[in-house]
Amino acid sequence: MRYKRFDTTTRLTIKLLMYSLAFFSFCLFPLKGLAQTGDDAVNALVEMGFENVGWTEDGKERVYVLQNSAYRLNGVGIGKAVDVIQKMGLPPKKPCRIVVLDNNVPQISLYYQPIIGDSVPEAERRDWNVSYELGDSWKEARKVKGKNSSLFKVDVVVYPELSLKNLVITQVYQVLFNLSPAIEVSFWKGMKVTGQIVIPVYNDGYGRRAGRVHPGFITAQQTVRLPYNIWVTGTVGMFNSSRYGGDLKVFYPFKDEHFSVEGRIGVTATYQWDGFELTYGTKTRVTWTVGANYYWPYYNMQFSLKGEQYLLGEKGVRFDMIRHFRYCSIGFYAMKAQGASANGGFRFQIALPPYRYKRKGYIPRVTPSKNMGLAYNAGNEQYYYKGFRANPSDNIMQNNSFNPYFIKSELLNY
Repeated sequence: MRYKRFDTTTRLTIKLLMYSLAFFSFCLFPLKGLAQTGDDAVNALVEMGFENVGWTEDGKERVYVLQNSAYRLNGVGIGKAVDVIQKMGLPPKKPCRIVVLDNNVPQISLYYQPIIGDSVPEAERRDWNVSYELGDSWKEARKVKGKNSSLFKVDVVVYPELSLKNLVITQVYQVLFNLSPAIEVSFWKGMKVTGQIVIPVYNDGYGRRAGRVHPGFITAQQTVRLPYNIWVTGTVGMFNSSRYGGDLKVFYPFKDEHFSVEGRIGVTATYQWDGFELTYGTKTRVTWTVGANYYWPYYNMQFSLKGEQYLLGEKGVRFDMIRHFRYCSIGFYAMKAQGASANGGFRFQIALPPYRYKRKGYIPRVTPSKNMGLAYNAGNEQYYYKGFRANPSDNIMQNNSFNPYFIKSELLNY
């Protein structure tokens, strides 16, 4: 009887140990899987509509790469990506970095440094530092082939365009309203082709040619990010203000990212559409801009001072003060050029709904433009201070959408 009792006790002890081992293995297995891989976070981001998504890891940090193609507002989209990575993709006791792309070109990175202590901290949005710096791990992260590539995917973007002028005493405003759909597609990193058609909806006082359907922007653009955080964008084609030719822009933020400098030079000539009949000139004009910017994060305000040469050859200075909000940007400007009276006014951009959208494979996606804006010319100047835009999406709101201080404020205010 003693032998039998001993045998039963031994078997119960072994069975209990096996059950205990199986239970702890079951509990720890999913935690181990989340700690060792970022695949779950990548798959979740792809399902949400983010593009060019990938991850890599070395002995120092884990790096995620992504492009916000799911949310109209970059601050909102990046915040959603941070939430997903915090929930299922943070490595234990190791820093994590998120590199954000635009048209496959890196713009900013978000960096999380865990606090190592007695307890495991829970990451929050405010714990991420946002900067133009990409970190040393970017050299390896850039080699990762991202999921849900943005290349060869077509966007049909409808730009609403409103123009007003007050030149007739008997009429308050002459009005021109267009809907201008543009096909936008990228064939390689940093490259974008745009072809636009202008469809007049209402034309009161802007002439016969403005009232006919005609081409708008037809451009090929290439953006590269050079060492030392220098962005260069070159564009050739047909621009607005009836100009065709080439345009080159350079942007450089200082190590103290409150400050940045920029430059731009364009060589263009005139063209005019009468329907689809093109008339063009061969006399070129050189325009240029050199300026400095200061960003005040507390109010998300941007101040800029620029020296410029305009289309008539007059040189002048321009001062801008712009405040950026989540759904709009509002600014004031003042200008003075040689041979021209001082001028100024205000400008604004408003984000257009829908604020959430998603592609279905390679089926062309049709959306309104990200925002719509107006510039008010208080001095009613008709000849001087003229320039052009090289791309239909070039505006004060879009140009600030990857500012690290603005993104940080969006992470905190959700």
